Amino acid sequence: MTAETPLENGPEPVIPDGQTGQFRSGFVAVVGRPNVGKSTLANALVGQKVAITSAKPETTRRQIRGIVNRENYQVVLVDTPGLHRPRTLLGERLNDLVRDALADVDAALVCLPADQAVGPGDKFLLGCLPDGLPRVAAVTKIDRVKRPAVAEKLTQLDELADWSALVPVSAKAADGIGRLETVLADLMPPGPRWYQDGEVTDEPLAMRIAELVREAALQDVRQELPHSVAVVVDELELPRIRVSLFVERDSQKGIIIGVKGARLRRIGVAARSQIETLVGRKIFLEIHVKVAKEWQRDPKALAKLGF
Repeated sequence: MTAETPLENGPEPVIPDGQTGQFRSGFVAVVGRPNVGKSTLANALVGQKVAITSAKPETTRRQIRGIVNRENYQVVLVDTPGLHRPRTLLGERLNDLVRDALADVDAALVCLPADQAVGPGDKFLLGCLPDGLPRVAAVTKIDRVKRPAVAEKLTQLDELADWSALVPVSAKAADGIGRLETVLADLMPPGPRWYQDGEVTDEPLAMRIAELVREAALQDVRQELPHSVAVVVDELELPRIRVSLFVERDSQKGIIIGVKGARLRRIGVAARSQIETLVGRKIFLEIHVKVAKEWQRDPKALAKLGF
C-alpha cells in the first residue's frame, strides 16, 4: 500500500501543519510463528501495552494496531496472530488475518526468536511475504542467549532471505528497541499522520477490556484450556463492566470457576487491576462464565464471538 491507500476501515489522514512532503508514515505487519514475542515487541515499540501477552501460543486473535508517534514520522504496527498449521476453523481464520495484513502494509517485521532454530514454519512464513515488500528481521529474546549465539543466528538469517535489515532485540530488557524503530521509520514512505498525537491504538475500549480479562484467564489456567477461552463485553457503563467468558465444555466451566469460585475471583482481581489502569478509575467488574460448545469450529459461534 501507499500512504494514500490506508488499510480497509482505517483512519482518515491528518496532515501535520507545515510537514506536507516531509513527514513519513506507514503500516508495518508484525508477523511470525506463534509465541515468538510479536505482541511483546509491539508493546515495547509503542511504549505501552496495546496487545495482551502470555506464554501460550495463539494469544493474539485479531489484527491490533499499535501507533508509534514521533515528530517526523508515524509507524503503525499491525500485530497479527501467529501463522500456524490450523486445526480448527478459528485457526484458519487467524491465518487469513495474517495474509490479509501482509497484503496491505508498507513493510513486514518478522519476529524470529534467538533461542529457537529456524524451522519449516519460519520458511513457510517467508514464502507468504509478497514480492517486493520490505522485510525486517527482528531477532527477539536475545536476553535468553549469549552473544555468540546471537551472532550465529544473524548469520543464518542473512543467508535465508533478502532482508532490509536484521536487528537483534530484547523487549524485556529494552535492548535494540530504539534502533529497530529507526529502521522501520526509514522504510516508511512520505505521507500524512494517520492518527492524532497521543493515540496508541485504535482498538475500541470494549475490545481492550475483553482482551485484558482473557489475558488474566490465560495466565491463571496455565496449560489447561488456553485456546477454549473467549471473552465478550456485555455491558460497559463505567464504573460498571459486565463480561461473558466463554469456554467449550461444561468441564472447562468448572476449571475456570475453580473450587468455591477461587480461580474466577483471582481472574477478576487481576483483570480489574489492568482495566483500572487502562480507564484511569475504579471499576466494578462482573464475569459470567458460559459454555458455547465447540465454538472454535462453529461458524455461527465464531461470528457471535467476533471472529
